[in-house]
Amino acid sequence: MRLLNLGILAHVDAGKTSLTERLLHTAGVIDELGSVDDGSTRTDTLALERQRGITIRSAVVSFPLDGVTVNLIDTPGHPDFIAEVERVLGVLDGAVLVVSAVEGVQAQTRVLMRTLRRLGIPTLIFVNKIDRRGARDEALLAQLARRLAVPLVPMGRAAALGTRAARFVPGLGPAALDTLADRDDALLAAYLDGGVPDGRLRAALADQTRRALVHPVYFGSAVTGAGVSELIAGVERLLPAADGDPNGPFSGTVFKVERSPAGEKVAYARIFSGTLRVRERIPFGGGGREGGAAGVSGTAGVRAGDGVGDRGDRGDGQAGRRPVDGRVTGGPAQGRVTGLAVFDRGGELRQDCAGAGRIVKLWGLGGIRIGDALGQPGQPGQPGQPGQPGQAYGHHFAPPTLETVVVPGPGTDRRSLHVALTQLAEQDPLIDVRHDEVRQETSVSLYGEVQKEVVQATLADEYGLRVTFRETTTICVERISGTGAAVEFNKKDGNPFLATVGLRVEPAPAGAGVGFRLEVELGSMPYAFFKAVEDTVRETLGQGLHGWRIPDCTVTMTHSGYSPRQSHAHQGFDKSMSSTGHDFRGLTPLVLVEALRRAGTRVYEPMHRFRLEAPADTLGALLPVLTRLGAVPQRTGTQGPLAVLEGAVPAAQVHELEQRLPGLTRGEGELESAFDHHAPVSRGAVPGRARTDHNPLNRREYLLKVTGRVSG
Repeated sequence: MRLLNLGILAHVDAGKTSLTERLLHTAGVIDELGSVDDGSTRTDTLALERQRGITIRSAVVSFPLDGVTVNLIDTPGHPDFIAEVERVLGVLDGAVLVVSAVEGVQAQTRVLMRTLRRLGIPTLIFVNKIDRRGARDEALLAQLARRLAVPLVPMGRAAALGTRAARFVPGLGPAALDTLADRDDALLAAYLDGGVPDGRLRAALADQTRRALVHPVYFGSAVTGAGVSELIAGVERLLPAADGDPNGPFSGTVFKVERSPAGEKVAYARIFSGTLRVRERIPFGGGGREGGAAGVSGTAGVRAGDGVGDRGDRGDGQAGRRPVDGRVTGGPAQGRVTGLAVFDRGGELRQDCAGAGRIVKLWGLGGIRIGDALGQPGQPGQPGQPGQPGQAYGHHFAPPTLETVVVPGPGTDRRSLHVALTQLAEQDPLIDVRHDEVRQETSVSLYGEVQKEVVQATLADEYGLRVTFRETTTICVERISGTGAAVEFNKKDGNPFLATVGLRVEPAPAGAGVGFRLEVELGSMPYAFFKAVEDTVRETLGQGLHGWRIPDCTVTMTHSGYSPRQSHAHQGFDKSMSSTGHDFRGLTPLVLVEALRRAGTRVYEPMHRFRLEAPADTLGALLPVLTRLGAVPQRTGTQGPLAVLEGAVPAAQVHELEQRLPGLTRGEGELESAFDHHAPVSRGAVPGRARTDHNPLNRREYLLKVTGRVSG
């Protein structure tokens, strides 16, 4: 039987979890419908989900259709939990995007559709709640076309709209042929020659849907079941089944990690190729791990006659400068699978093996992390985007732009709190846990206030830890302004470390990440010392001159040197005369921050792209407030009596804009916003962030903390 891994996505409260329950009931997996309000749904298993009536963690449940077994993944709808949605996207074969017939297209709907389109995931649209008062059909179709800006194929129409008797009447109308013919010249020619048979039209619909060129639209109600059988038929006939060779080389990806009641890690993974067996030892890692196991990479080889000589040892083990071409990579981690389960008819089924296309739960991989690739790197089928095997796991949504300090309550142990937050971050890799040893404070990055409340409740319910939070602040980044270089030589100019390190820093385009290269011979000193420098560079770039992370730059090691292993006569190794990894880890931050000083850095704040609809006669009151908040309208237009403004606004001002909007627009304004880019801080004082390291910006303070002395 064919397999289909299907995601259910929606804006919060569009009825996504209710639709999941209805699909399971219609397929015969459950005998009684669960209720979000009663906390009895199959996929909302966390106590907090049942209490709040929202989905927080993605859940997998399986059901059979006539010709396909569907692994259905219910995802959160609230934007604070967008990271959960992100992790699911890379394992999907198709998706259903749920839209409320009453509320229509909402901010999260647009974000999700943009991402689905960018990734090429075949998607059906289900307009839910046609039985509710205020439900719309034709007007909503027009809004979908306008706001989502995607080709739509209505699969029928709604009847008795807004009543309990509301139903879906299937049938392809003239609009379907127009939409499909726009993307199929042969279909257009057949239409002009005298007509298109229904069979050919439906074949074209299936083909274009599977290629994510068009999106069929169904109307219905998850509560009454209207339109759900037609949606199920569409899922079976229009969406592509999972592919992959079960006899090929094994590869997959991990999209969710949780802990069992006993504290053991349990990984959820999609197998893209090959077959996985219990007790098999498999490599994993690489995807989603910043810096990964990339090792040290060099630059291009030396040009003939460029005047750069060979290494030239100088007695103290110090190397001269010579570019090399090469790359040293560390191997992936390995682990033995001790247990494996697949999803079957609403439950889990333990098996000895599972093949390509399956979503599985794995036990035994203690070091596993979300985004890890399973199998040997570079094998066919390792995912990045659907239909594009061999790519590493990557982020599809923006990282969180907010941060808050977690304050332990009375009786809460700080160490236990740090362990608990670290485990929560394992389940959500976009939550960054940042510990300040100096101030004994731990901060976490978040998407919004609801997520903060969920973290608070989870710590209380699952770990017995009571906490509060300080005021939420905005997370900025630093970018390098120019090029800067610095070097410190072994045993010279007050360098107390037995190491020579020279570094050059240069800016890199946004999104490029941190690149580390060599302009010295890889063999000029032990590899472990190079690795110590690279690891320390990446760690130090977490706090730039103003305390913010430097996400994009190129760092080149220009000088290297060490003191070879020394020993006294008839004695063992003398650490005071020989270089160790500690010397390179201690010296690198001093050299790097000096290079950053010479290059200069600038603080960039997160900016949201916004779209605002408001009555045209309220613009006079609205525009001055937008200006005061630092918003920059970039495009204006009208839609009937409404004015439409699009532009950028600092993320720090979005909350105030949301609060002010109803009063400025008589309650008729509608705002949607999402992170778009970082821009230089241009208003007010440059924000700084308290450092959590030994502060290499202050050499005296740093050396006292690291070595106990000021100079060597």
